[in-house]
Amino acid sequence: MKQAVYITDCAVCCALGDDIATVWQRLLSGESGITPLRRFDCRNYISAVAASVAGLAVDESGSRFYPLLERVLTRLEPLPPHTRLLSATTKGAVDLLEQAVRNDNSVPAAAAPHACADYIARRLGLADNGININAACASSTLALARGAELIAAGNAEVVLVCAADIVSEFVFSGFSSLQALAADSCRPFDGDRDGLTLGEGAAAVVLMSAAAARRYRRRRLGRLRGWGSANDANHITAPARDGSG
Repeated sequence: MKQAVYITDCAVCCALGDDIATVWQRLLSGESGITPLRRFDCRNYISAVAASVAGLAVDESGSRFYPLLERVLTRLEPLPPHTRLLSATTKGAVDLLEQAVRNDNSVPAAAAPHACADYIARRLGLADNGININAACASSTLALARGAELIAAGNAEVVLVCAADIVSEFVFSGFSSLQALAADSCRPFDGDRDGLTLGEGAAAVVLMSAAAARRYRRRRLGRLRGWGSANDANHITAPARDGSG
């Protein structure tokens, strides 16, 4: 019999705010986090806007990625050391990779996607060094599914899923080359929509079994009842148009 999977804690940081209450209220107010992008020169790209986190500065390593993670990790309740860890990032501290390539330097270890999990484990004092899920836009969803399955199968009691990515010129230029960016702010429900707008953010979700939630006296915010994934192996950047996957 599978164990029930409960959400007991969560945190978020994105262009609309550093906490769930603020983000929720700004969403209800119809506000947008999309603003002019000043982080790099956009003259060669088809867009010059993004949903960037306000005041996100680089740390001593020269990256914005780890300061973004910190904004989420500081809002989590303390976790037991045996917590299993799943991170989800597609490019991690890609700004460090950009700097290394431009300056013809060696790529620092902190630029590797798995460095995200390493950092979280050290920061929170977890025994599990974690696994990073790198599956493009599905990364965080698949990490949640993996974490839920660990608990449902009885292989873990507590799982932390933490996801983050930053707006970088490397990624921005790629979406521009694909002609996938909207010239201005995206309009996903408009008949004349012309593309997407990139953004950055981080989020963390703590999953627990019922027994663990009782033992650690955590409030059950919700229950994760089902999950699934598929791979239609259709195209390098696009799903099958008929949704067959």
